[in-house]
Amino acid sequence: MISIDNLTVSFGGWTLFDGISFLVNPKERIGLVGRNGAGKTTILKLIAGLQQPTSGAVTKNADCTIGYLPQQMQVADTTTLIAETAKAFEEVLALEAEIEQLTADIAVRTDYESEEYEKLLHRLNDANDRYHILGGDTRDADIEKTLLGLGFRRDEFEKPTCEFSGGWRMRIELAKLLLRRPSIFLLDEPTNHLDIESIQWLEEYLKNYNGAVLLISHDRAFLDNVTTRTIELSLGKIYDYKVPYSQFVTLRAERRAQQLAAYQNQQRLIEKSEEFIEKFRYKPTKSNQVQSRIKQLDKLERIEVEEEDLATLNIKFPPAPRSGQIVADIKGVGKAFGDHRVFSGAEFTIHKGDKIALVGRNGEGKTTFARMLIGELEQSEGEIKIGANVSIGYYAQNQDDLMNGDFTVYDTLDRVAVGDIRTRLRDILGAFLFRGEDVDKKVKVLSGGERSRLAMARMMLEPHNLLVLDEPTNHMDMRSKDILKTALQKFDGTVVVVSHDREFLDGVVDKVYEFRDGGVREYLGGIYYFLEKRKLENLHDIERKAPVVATAKQEQSQGKLSYEQKKEQEKLLRKLRKNVEQIEAELADVEKRIAEYDARFAVATEYNADDYKVYDELKGRYDHLMHEWEKASYELEITEQQ
Repeated sequence: MISIDNLTVSFGGWTLFDGISFLVNPKERIGLVGRNGAGKTTILKLIAGLQQPTSGAVTKNADCTIGYLPQQMQVADTTTLIAETAKAFEEVLALEAEIEQLTADIAVRTDYESEEYEKLLHRLNDANDRYHILGGDTRDADIEKTLLGLGFRRDEFEKPTCEFSGGWRMRIELAKLLLRRPSIFLLDEPTNHLDIESIQWLEEYLKNYNGAVLLISHDRAFLDNVTTRTIELSLGKIYDYKVPYSQFVTLRAERRAQQLAAYQNQQRLIEKSEEFIEKFRYKPTKSNQVQSRIKQLDKLERIEVEEEDLATLNIKFPPAPRSGQIVADIKGVGKAFGDHRVFSGAEFTIHKGDKIALVGRNGEGKTTFARMLIGELEQSEGEIKIGANVSIGYYAQNQDDLMNGDFTVYDTLDRVAVGDIRTRLRDILGAFLFRGEDVDKKVKVLSGGERSRLAMARMMLEPHNLLVLDEPTNHMDMRSKDILKTALQKFDGTVVVVSHDREFLDGVVDKVYEFRDGGVREYLGGIYYFLEKRKLENLHDIERKAPVVATAKQEQSQGKLSYEQKKEQEKLLRKLRKNVEQIEAELADVEKRIAEYDARFAVATEYNADDYKVYDELKGRYDHLMHEWEKASYELEITEQQ
């Protein structure tokens, strides 16, 4: 489907890629991995046609369509959520308008035998066929299903796009991309702005998608659940593994061990050759052997091994100062902004040494609660009591704003470091991707991601006994996340972390508090225990769950709602079954007609162009119906499991 042939990309004498080649086949699920700066995003841009290589070529099939989601993009501010999302169906909307106009034109004409009238009928028929093939019949249902899957609520469909935050606006672009159904998705960190539920919905969508997927992600669980092939970019070359990410890690370690052994053997050979050349360079009797060794070294293809400078780092948080057994007591806490109530009735105690995850859909109050816990926001109701001698370290998305822009990266850490840790500041900065000259940059010239990583590195140097971390792994690569995760596991204090990264949370937290439908619920176990209990295999499982209840009155109203939902679900099931049956009946008819043409062609003695045209149209109709049947059957199966 897509062929990358001998691709080279150079910038002013520095080569990013050197003659790399690989194929992307239909329906493949590929994870693109490598260090920051290895060129992963460049690969996506080259395939999307947004950047040109120095040499080599990217070749695509004529019917190949591409859907590219960059890490950052602009969303229109002049329309509503539903109208903006509907732009994914631009061709369908144009066809709708054309069909309406053609129908109106035909209705007022009386020249039924004329050539013009026949042309209008033909064009109307072609437009209708194209409309059905592009999914015009199910457009509204597809838009609703996709928006709900990505975490939007029905009452937000008419909300102006300008009122959504940056993360939600990225979801709008992702929704449009998914609805266009391209031949291949090129996704650059698609989970950055998604919560756990939406990530799992996207996983299911991509696993069942009929096209190919090439994605960049630092979310191990997402890569493992979606991809079946891993392409690593390293030192300008690619290494292709026909396995998901976790298996790739094992195979890569084996390859690296072999590579390292070959590198060491080659270094010994080079060293001995150079010793021989130096020793006998000026001896006439050895001149032939010396020249031979020099030529050997010139022709030798040098083996390169990517540095593993982070592999042995053992960075830890400073020991937690002593605090009371109760770190925070939360009693009947809630928060409202004007008429909008975010959550209420939060009632739990954080004990010394607890490692807690705050999870839930965006907008349900996780960050709000974290800010209330540190005293940055005042609760609307209830009481938060912080325990004795509790020292709080807080990391938030705007944490970088608190740093002095005129300090260098190194100075920022040096001013808070105490004791022996000061001798390892460069190691710590390296762990968070600051290497070489990066450590001398001023904070004010750093990108948003660099400033966030620096803020996290700084917090690891200050002694606290309660860490409150809001999405700490955004902008981190996998190695940085591993270092932070290990440090949190070894930390002897208390941790409260807001995160959607399941792999990062696994093994770190032992309690989960879910913010949902205006309430907070406790789960005593790790993140995968929570996911199992909530049966979050896909969004449909959670969308129809009853909300957290706080009073008998709420329970009564919830029971009524469940009855109404049950009636709605039964009605939906009847509609879905009828849809599947109708498609199956039409498929049977098309199959029968195709079989008749097959039999006719088998005994035909001459070529009939009209017959073959009808035959090709039938096969196209069959492919479209099979796609619709798969989609309808999947939707019915999911709904029946509720």
